[in-house]
Amino acid sequence: MIAHINKRNILFSLISIVAMWMVHSGSNDLLSLATQSGYYSHILLIPLASGCLIYLRRKAIFKDSKYSHDIGFPMVLLGVLLYEFARHQGDTLNPNDYLSLMTFSALVFWMGGFILSYGTRAARSAMFPILFFAFMIPIPSVLMDKVIYILLIGSTEVTYMLFGLTGIPFSREGFVFQLPVISIEIAEQCSGIRSSLALFITGIVAAHVFLKSGWKKAILIFSVLPIAILKNGLRIVTLSILAVYVDEKFITQGFLHRSGGFVFFLPALGLLGLILWGLRKSEREKVCDHA
Repeated sequence: MIAHINKRNILFSLISIVAMWMVHSGSNDLLSLATQSGYYSHILLIPLASGCLIYLRRKAIFKDSKYSHDIGFPMVLLGVLLYEFARHQGDTLNPNDYLSLMTFSALVFWMGGFILSYGTRAARSAMFPILFFAFMIPIPSVLMDKVIYILLIGSTEVTYMLFGLTGIPFSREGFVFQLPVISIEIAEQCSGIRSSLALFITGIVAAHVFLKSGWKKAILIFSVLPIAILKNGLRIVTLSILAVYVDEKFITQGFLHRSGGFVFFLPALGLLGLILWGLRKSEREKVCDHA
């Protein structure tokens, strides 16, 4: 029995090594993107989070493991074919989309290796942490542009509303706000995409770990967007007020401008936690009512 388990582990370890090579074999590798891009710093944490989730449920996941050649091997082969296809798209795709396709092929290859080594029952039991690895895939540019645009539109409207509440005289033309001493434009850098992605991933993990009802999980996950937009608007207005009444440099430099996203991320995380608490409490009350 132990020998069979060791053989499975060795096979899956070899497949995992190949999968890592697949995403790091090109000149634009995933590690470089994660460390250099302002959008994808979370990539480094995804394997750790997924690994922890698998480890915590390892007894249930790997109980009665069986090889599954009929599903696992075709997926492994599909991953290889996708990788070969992606390798020849370097001249037609931008670096982000090229790496997105390469990472997707490696993930298909790796998932096939998991099913091949441990079987479909283990894959179903580990479905969430396995699919969670998809957050390692760089978001295709077309989709990323749409997400950023939605965040910009929402942040602009929230900013407009909050400026109206502050009483500061201002005028607006599209994404540009004219204040007494400064003019600000809500551009891509103001979208808060990085912290919004982090909040979205946090919401998905929290929903999986703490909630049982499907529709309550959906409520928590969909609440991330308005929370992220509110957070962005608060940051923009706070920096603008400081620039108007304290120092104009607040809007162009300083800690709050460069790294203040984390400061505003904490209240957003707290608001998400409050919604989670309410949903979790309602689930407990429902259980008590049935009891």
